Amino acid sequence: MLQLNVKNETSRLKAVILGTAECNGPTPTIEEAYDPKSLEHIKAGTYPVEKDMCAEMEAMNQVFLKYGVEVYRPEIIKDYNQIFSRDIGFVIDDIFIKANILPDRERELDAIQYVIDRMDPNKVLRPPEEVHIEGGDVILWDDHIFIGTYKGSDYKDFITARTNMHGVNYIKEMFPHKIVKEFDLVKSRIEPRDNALHLDCCFQPVGKNKGVIYKSGFREEADYLYLVDLFGKDNLFHIEREEMYHMTSNFFSIDTDVVVIEKNFTRLKNWLLEKGFTVEEVPYAEIAKQEGLLRCSTLPLIRE
Repeated sequence: MLQLNVKNETSRLKAVILGTAECNGPTPTIEEAYDPKSLEHIKAGTYPVEKDMCAEMEAMNQVFLKYGVEVYRPEIIKDYNQIFSRDIGFVIDDIFIKANILPDRERELDAIQYVIDRMDPNKVLRPPEEVHIEGGDVILWDDHIFIGTYKGSDYKDFITARTNMHGVNYIKEMFPHKIVKEFDLVKSRIEPRDNALHLDCCFQPVGKNKGVIYKSGFREEADYLYLVDLFGKDNLFHIEREEMYHMTSNFFSIDTDVVVIEKNFTRLKNWLLEKGFTVEEVPYAEIAKQEGLLRCSTLPLIRE
């Protein structure tokens, strides 16, 4: 039986589901694009190929092995994108919550069923149908749960709006002892530089009291200021529009002092080293072309 335990983003990682790029299938058509960044690369003929993405994910896997992390991988579904395991579920405390994801992606949950079967069935939840919520929008910070959402009246028109207020309220009901705070995110169907697909595309904590943030990812300045007040401005590394586009806030913490980042994030790397972190670098720029990066492709199950 897996003893699930995740209370924050940075405690020592013991077990994780890492997605896979094997049998990823052909380049999607323009009509099949889920996000503006994928669309941009489909149109430009620069959409990533399976061989390159498999190599990138193996680099991440090697980092996990280096730190003694138990790694689970999805069962392979032929011609199917299974990279972004964070979308399909997430753990809060000792509860695994299955995401109500885009209907086309339901099979991704089937591919990790063998892991779910090792969990206490009473600790596995599937929210009601009207609840839309994906793991990239759910960030844990001990007593706090931060949730990215989109409050625009045109929510249903945005394939990039992945978590609704039903999702926020569901988490509030399930975890009444936590401080649940939602953040209204900027969305775009056509410009990836103006699209915070998930909360982790514009904010993520690191270490014990620091974070990486993109101010313009929030529709309301008050939401940004909430995080500034909570963490302190000097503890936040502010990224620019182009850095957000390259997914700079979508790193992954293995421990409070060990962070895995994409190898091109020089400015972030220097800041982390300055603050005393151990930085592991991996190539992930091809996977980033699908508007997802290190946090998106990992689903932590157990942290100390």
